[in-house]
Amino acid sequence: MAAFLRFTKFIQKTFALWVVLFAGIALWIPEAFVWLKPYITWMLGIVMLGMGMTMTLDDFKGVLQSPKAVIIGVVAQFVVMPALAYALCKLFNLAPEIAIGVILVGCCPGGTASNVITYMAKGNTALSVACTSVSTLLAPLLTPAIFYLLASQWLEIDAGSMFISILQVVLVPIVLGLMIRALFKQKVEQYIQVMPLVSVIAIVAIVAAIIGASKASILQSGLMILGIVILHNGFGYLLGFWASRLFKLSYPDSKAVAIEVGMQNSGLGVALAAVHFAASPITAVPSAIFSLWHNISGPALATYWASKADKLEKDNK
Repeated sequence: MAAFLRFTKFIQKTFALWVVLFAGIALWIPEAFVWLKPYITWMLGIVMLGMGMTMTLDDFKGVLQSPKAVIIGVVAQFVVMPALAYALCKLFNLAPEIAIGVILVGCCPGGTASNVITYMAKGNTALSVACTSVSTLLAPLLTPAIFYLLASQWLEIDAGSMFISILQVVLVPIVLGLMIRALFKQKVEQYIQVMPLVSVIAIVAIVAAIIGASKASILQSGLMILGIVILHNGFGYLLGFWASRLFKLSYPDSKAVAIEVGMQNSGLGVALAAVHFAASPITAVPSAIFSLWHNISGPALATYWASKADKLEKDNK
């Protein structure tokens, strides 16, 4: 069991490598992964179920302990990223199907990977977990509403249908996970350690399925979408950090909020695009590339902040 847990940790630490590797394989041999596309929502549901099984009431105590920081983090999440996405779409005059995909990932809640990255960056991990939990629970209402507000000029949006999809893919699995943990606490503890590995496999499979299904579009527009994603993610970190400093949050809190804002639940963006915009596969590509990129930029930012914290600690001694 110890060897398996070491293997699980290794896979987690090298998550970005596996995403890049399988994205490359999917471009080379798309037919190996295209068949997974109908199962994307199920795979994301499994990831959310795992998230629910790892959550406890203590995770929500952070909301009561530092409500100001959580409110700033959640508001920044649902203001900064959608607004940045909209601005980038207008600035670069993106094609409607790509613009919709960029805005969709911008309207998603924070990703669970942000908690690990915040821990690596020596930020306030409890705050990160609280922000992720609250933004995820608010997603069924806020994601379709903000998406409709910003994207309906490009295409007719069925916000009600999207609300139902997010309930099914996000909220229901999380609630089930919480209930399973409450009812079978001792047994669940044994399986929780496996869930990070399951989540990595699921996200890698989701990204590979979308990359494989969108090969032609990616070869045509992939570099431009990557550029937009890099700007979106980078400015998300920057504006999240400075919004926190503006409201006088501590440095560890500011790091947590910056990472929370910059890292999206891109798997949800892929699933929503696959369900609601199936006729235009490229709509899911910004979310898939975001999943690829933020798992490279996040660890890089965490490494910088951690080394800075270590240097400061050494100087103080």
